[in-house]
Formats: sequence, C-alpha cells, structure tokens
Amino acid sequence: MDLTKKQQKWIDQNRHLPVMKIAKQLNVSASDVEHYLKRPNKQAPLIFYFLMAIVPILFFGLLEFGLRVGGYSYNSDVWIEITESESGINPQIARRYFHTITDLPTTIEDVFSSSKKPRTFRVFVLGGSSAAGYPYMPLGSFSRYIRKRLEIVYPNSIIEVVNISMTAVNSYTIRDLIPDVMKKKPDLILIYAGHNEYYGAYGVGSTESIGASRAFINTMIFLNRFKTVILIRDGLNRTKRLLSKDVKMSGTLMSRMAEDQEIILNSKSYQTGLSQFTENMRDVIGVVQKKKIPIVFGTLVSNLRDQKPFVSIKTEFMPAANPVYAEANAAYKLGDFQKSDSLYRYAKDLDALRFRASEDINKIILQLGEEYHIPVARIDSVFQVKSPHGVIGKELMTDHLHPTLDGQKLIGKTFYEEMQRMNYLPDKVPTALSNPVQDSLTRMGFYFSRLDSVIADYKITFLKNDWPYIDPLKKKPLTSLFHPVTFIDSIAYDVVIGNIKWEKGQRKVAEYYMKQSDFISYKKQMDVLISQYPEIIEYYNIAAGEFIKINDYQSAFDYVKKGYKIHPGAFSTKWLGNIFLYQNDPDSAIFYLEKSIGFDNQDAQIYYNLAGAYSYKNEFEKSIAHVNRCLAINSYYPGAAELKKSLQRLVDK
Repeated sequence: MDLTKKQQKWIDQNRHLPVMKIAKQLNVSASDVEHYLKRPNKQAPLIFYFLMAIVPILFFGLLEFGLRVGGYSYNSDVWIEITESESGINPQIARRYFHTITDLPTTIEDVFSSSKKPRTFRVFVLGGSSAAGYPYMPLGSFSRYIRKRLEIVYPNSIIEVVNISMTAVNSYTIRDLIPDVMKKKPDLILIYAGHNEYYGAYGVGSTESIGASRAFINTMIFLNRFKTVILIRDGLNRTKRLLSKDVKMSGTLMSRMAEDQEIILNSKSYQTGLSQFTENMRDVIGVVQKKKIPIVFGTLVSNLRDQKPFVSIKTEFMPAANPVYAEANAAYKLGDFQKSDSLYRYAKDLDALRFRASEDINKIILQLGEEYHIPVARIDSVFQVKSPHGVIGKELMTDHLHPTLDGQKLIGKTFYEEMQRMNYLPDKVPTALSNPVQDSLTRMGFYFSRLDSVIADYKITFLKNDWPYIDPLKKKPLTSLFHPVTFIDSIAYDVVIGNIKWEKGQRKVAEYYMKQSDFISYKKQMDVLISQYPEIIEYYNIAAGEFIKINDYQSAFDYVKKGYKIHPGAFSTKWLGNIFLYQNDPDSAIFYLEKSIGFDNQDAQIYYNLAGAYSYKNEFEKSIAHVNRCLAINSYYPGAAELKKSLQRLVDK
C-alpha cells in the first residue's frame, strides 16, 4: 500500500527504530516500511543550501565591485583629498540624503590637514543652514568667528575649525556623519541643529521622507553608501519621474522640501519629529562620548516678533496661530514685553508649517545636556538679552530663522565662552588678552566683503519671493526682483542666480578694484578669497604679482611669505629672494634664490639676481658663474652683459 505523507514524515523522524516497531506503530506492513526506507533520499545535500545562500551574496558582491571599478555614479566617501596634504568633506556627500532634487546643498568647503600635526586644535561643527552661515556663506558662519578668535588667542597652535553643516539636513545626517568625524581625531564637537527635523532630508514631513521608522531610515542611509543601492535607487527615481507629473523641480530649496504642510502641535507627526531628534542625538552623544571627545550643543533661535506664522490652523484643542501672534503684537505695543515674548513663542509653536524649531526642541537639547553632562551654549538666552525689550526680531534675524551677520558672530562668541568656561580650549598658554579685547580683535579680523553682503541681501530677497512667504503664483520675475546698479551688484546677481561661482565673483571684483587703482580694496578682496581657500597657493601668487607690478614690495612680500609657508614653489622662493635683495639682505636673498633654482633652473632672472647677491658679498667668481648661466639661458637679458664686464674687471684687479 502507499504510505501517506504523514506516515512518511513519521518514518523520516524515527529511522533509528526497528522496522517492525515502525510498522506496528503505523499499522502498516513491514515490507512497505522497508520499501520506503530503501528509496533514494530526496533531501537536497548541504552543498545545495550553501549555494542557495552564497550565490546572491556573490552576485551582489561582484555587482558592487564592478560598479565601483567602473566608477558608477558618485563617490560616496565622506572625506576626499583636496590637495596633497589637505582633506575636506566630499561635495557630493549630500547625495546620500537627497534623491529628488538636483541642486544639492554643499558645505562651506573647510579643509584640514590629512595627517593631524602636533599642536593642532581641531574642531568640527555640525548642523543645518544656520550653522553653515546662510545667507552669508561661506564666510559668515559663527564657526569663522571661533576660528579667528582661537587664532588670535592661541597664536602658537594650529587651528582647524571644520564646518560640515549643510542646508536642509537634520539629525539623521549628523548621526550618519559623526562616526567619520571621529576618525579625523577632533578635539571638540559643536552642534547647532534642530530647525530641520520635519522638513530636512528624511524628516517626517519632507519630500525626501521614506516613512517614520527611525531604524528603517538609518538603515537605508547606511546602505546609501553602496553602489548597488545607488543603482537601484536611480532606477526607481527615473521611473518615478516618468510616472509623476507633480515633482517640484524649481523654486527655493525651502519651498521644495515641505511635503506635509500641516503638522499640528502635539500631533503624531509632531511627536515623531521630536522623537527622531532625541534618539538620533542620543546616538551621536554615544559615539562621541565613547571616544571621550568633548561636545557642546547650542540652543536654537528663531525670529519671533517679525515673522508671522506661515500656516494658521485652529483645532479642537489648539487655537489658530495667527490670533495668538496678533495678541503678542498687541502686548508688545502696550509694553508688556514678557507676555508678548511668551505669546510670540506660542504662536511660533502653533505654526503648522514647521520650519522653525518649537520650544520643545530646545527643551530636549537642555534635557540631553543635563542627562549626559554635556554643556549647552544658551544662544537663545543671549539673543534675547541682545534684542530690543528681550524679544528676538529682525535686528538679529534675516528671515524666519537665519541670524544676521552680527547674529552669527554672537553665536560664535556664545559658543566660545562656553568652550572657555568648560576649558575646552587648546592645551597651550593663551595670549594675555581680556575677553572684550579678544572679541573686538576677532570682529575686526572677520573676513567679509561688500560683495558677500550684497549676495546675502539678494539671497534673502530671492528666498522671500517664493512659497511660503508668498503665493507661488505671485512670484516676481528675476528681472523685476533685482535691479543691479553697481559693478558689485551685477556680480552678486550672477552669483545668486548661478551664472558664476562665488570664487570667480570674488576674483572679478578684485580685478575691478585693481583696474580702479583701489589697492586697499584689492588687498581686502584678496584677503577674503584667501581666508576661504588658504590652501590654494595661486591666490597668494596672484596678489603678490599685482603688488610687484606697482612696486609695492612690502605688500607682495606678505603674500609670498604666507604662500611659501604653505607650499614652497618657484614663484615664492624667487620673489622672496628678489625682495630680500631689494632690501639689501644678500644672505637671505641667496638662500631663497638657490632654492628657487631647484624648482626652475631655466629662469634667467634668478641667476642674474644671484650674481648680484654674491657681488654684495664680494664673492665675484660665484657672481660671474651665475651671470654666465643667465646669459646662457638668455643672451640678451637686460644688464647681464654689463654686469659680467664689471665683475670681470673686479676679478682682474
């Protein structure tokens, strides 16, 4: 008889029993049991299951390897080499977090030594657009204030303040980047973040949202560094663009990031935002404290008095934001400033369009500080004290949440004083300067140009010409929005609309000043450019070359010397030698001119000047040897033949 599947299964589980016992147990004949047991075992061998598991792994492994070797898509590494000795954040790193927009946010391009040198004090700054210094990027961030003040107070230390903040990112990005930041051996971490929790990349209300599960989102962010995942994602995005007709491809980044425009105070989505911020920051703190690196958080500031709520919605349990804002205005006009401040903050929290962090975010920052014994720079309190009648408004804010340039300096000062209070400063003896003097010198040395100021004004004008400030249908065309009057206005306009890069705009303005013989403004403009790109030797050489043309050798010397310290080259060594010779210092001139030959042994001027330098020291045979070399390179070099005759007469005596 045929055995049932149930009987066959029982036999398979009890093969160790005698045949007769199995037959009796199942009430079947012994011959049927023997026949079944003698059948070939159809169970697949272990190698089959091993191959089932290993083949997909091999496939995706080989695919990943092939995509990397073939250079598919972008480099997903956090750090890249900027020069032979300098590193910086990958300008494509935002592609880990943004998948639907094309004009990716970038950092302010700070660099640091690839190999951390002795006496280096290295600080990393993380956050969103406010921390990056918008709209004064790249020079207007509070991190530049901190760097300058550290340089003034600790002149014997190498100061590196590396700001990797980006527009429209939130705690998910900070959490993802912090392990790579730790690999760069920071001495201190500063975080100013929280405004973008809802509409930043992967925020619950963002166009880049992929759900509300923090575990799932952080897993996907981790996987985004793999080329295979990028390939799959690119395919899905192409399909989505083909099928969707409602993709925001134009307008400000702010206007494109908000998907859920009604997140009610204390709603489920609102609580999700608070939860993601809290738990992501806990993860960040855990990574940093495990490495025993100091960290300082900053509380957030918003424009309270001069920014009405964007979206006002009344609910069963909450009033609408606009009436509360109107009540705050009335209290302010009556001189009840404490009441007005409370009402302004409540109106801001009731605003259903969550571009400004609620008071709950600041409470979380303070709670985390207390829980983990982390210092918190009370930036909100400092802004309140510095604002008219203690209510933060347009005096320190450019728009709804971005501080003015003075506001950025105030944030930098507040962070610095917290660093000072906690002794989170270089382990060196500081200069004997009082805090007020330090602050004054820092502000005086804060590099920022007239062009940067106009660019910032234009950026705010551009921002407020779009949703949520106005109805998108009422947007003004650029031709009527901007009216450039001066040359600098025109360059600023080109930078803002993307016709030229910031760097090129700065150089164009510098060239303009030089053509106008405004040498002081030219020098300031080049100093601004160099402060942003201190590692680019060409800028030192360009500035020095212009001052050499007008015989301003002292100004030229300053640039050449700085360039030489960073990276010696043919230009710097030659002109250091030439200028020392001009200053009647033949020993220094010979030192640098001889070094210059190592970079360029076909420059007749170097040999001519070496001949002159040796003649100062009455070493006429060496002078003749060098002037001969000069004439061998250029037989018509001006003055060389006459110099040789003069030297020969001196030798013949």
